[in-house]
Amino acid sequence: MKVMIIIGSKSDEVVVQQCSNWLNWFKIENEMVVASAHRTPDKVRDLMVTAIDNGRGAVVAAVGMAAALPGVCTAYTSLPVLCVPLKGGLPGGVDALYSIVQMPAGLPVGTLAVGETGARNAAVL
Repeated sequence: MKVMIIIGSKSDEVVVQQCSNWLNWFKIENEMVVASAHRTPDKVRDLMVTAIDNGRGAVVAAVGMAAALPGVCTAYTSLPVLCVPLKGGLPGGVDALYSIVQMPAGLPVGTLAVGETGARNAAVL
């Protein structure tokens, strides 16, 4: 099984690297991809609709502020999507956290803690 880690911006990589490090420790193959629900929606769709065929078993989406990425990912795949809210807009990343935990019924997204703690826990889950 491979895990795809999607970050909305290259600047998120520093925080989300914790997820990749822990997946490596567990000897779980993973890749980190930059794809934005706002700036590159076609790329996100293409990644999700081909994820299963490309051997992915789960998706970790890490994103801040409006946090549309995990919902878009979930809309295009049946794989589990775990989301790590990141600091960005409001203090402590609460804007991303609130956006993610309020996904509509039928589009479940596993939501973790904000930042590095959430990134580590995503790997453990």
